[in-house]
Amino acid sequence: MQADPGTPRRGTIGPSLAQGLRMALAGLAAAAAMLAAAPATASEAAPATADPALEARVMKVSSELRCLVCQNETIAASHADLAVDLRNQVREMLRAGKSEREVYDYMTARYGDFVLYRPPLKSTTVPLWFGPPILLGVGLLALWLLLRHRSKLPPERFEPDEAELPPKSPP
Repeated sequence: MQADPGTPRRGTIGPSLAQGLRMALAGLAAAAAMLAAAPATASEAAPATADPALEARVMKVSSELRCLVCQNETIAASHADLAVDLRNQVREMLRAGKSEREVYDYMTARYGDFVLYRPPLKSTTVPLWFGPPILLGVGLLALWLLLRHRSKLPPERFEPDEAELPPKSPP
């Protein structure tokens, strides 16, 4: 029995697979080079004040306030213009003698509970606290129902796999 010339021999890699592996390795090498170069370009931000105690308080308060642009970062970690402005506003309020609670109250009054990285549990923040777990539960239930329904279908309802198809005859 003679093997098809287009089919790779057992234990060898076909040309398309070898090319795909070379491309994947080149991509991994490029990603590793970019990751290695990233720390070289990063720099530590200079403190905005000469008072380290004030700067520590600013960072503590800023780490509890959500960046309204990024929404998944605190204003302490964000580089968005609004986050920089809010950090400066926090700094000025603390420098003026306001307490941390007064800063939180001011930000909440101006931007709502969403600005707090850990919003309080009350009627207006229930979707923030329980929305994601409920959506996850609904999605898992839908997936379970779909898989259960599909498992009861006869095999004829599905398209056959490539290995199960009859060989194509040449034209």
